[in-house]
Amino acid sequence: MADDHTHVQEFFSARAADWDTRFAGDGPAYAAAVAELGLRPGDAVLDAGCGTGRALPPLRSAVGPRGTVLGADLTPAMLDAARRAGRGGSGLLLLADVARLPLRTESLDAVFAAGLIAHLPQPEANVRELRRVVRPGGRLALFHPIGRAALAARQGRQIGKDDLRAEPRLRALLTGSGWRLTSYVDEDARFLAVAVRD
Repeated sequence: MADDHTHVQEFFSARAADWDTRFAGDGPAYAAAVAELGLRPGDAVLDAGCGTGRALPPLRSAVGPRGTVLGADLTPAMLDAARRAGRGGSGLLLLADVARLPLRTESLDAVFAAGLIAHLPQPEANVRELRRVVRPGGRLALFHPIGRAALAARQGRQIGKDDLRAEPRLRALLTGSGWRLTSYVDEDARFLAVAVRD
């Protein structure tokens, strides 16, 4: 696990300073994905693998001033970039591993995770940990501001049959981790899978 952490931290530390500049047009896609999570005023939500905190302002808007917004990331440089961008005012930023969240069981109404699933070293166990912190009936949104095919093309690769975000594979992963997939969208402009905790 330490090697996985080191790789992830090195990858994102090297990109933290210009992350928002490189992906400056993603704001509307984040806001739309947060809207589909169905948050209500007063809810408690975690942005798991929050990076520079681009989802924090729309999450705060959705839960209002009485709600709780947490942003957790493994990479200190990404959290520093979130603070520099002023997003720390939208939620509490935590240096934390989504494999072992420092949160009480069933303490949240929802988890939002942008781009996270591809970086999980043990996807089923890690998604089960996200389930642990969500109340029964709570929701999970797995999001990426670009679809699988467009992302593969950007990275100069083909989508393989073993792609974790392919609907059959993702459904099986979520089901095995105690979630029920309720919606799945994979188009050029976005990827969004929403699940409910059983």
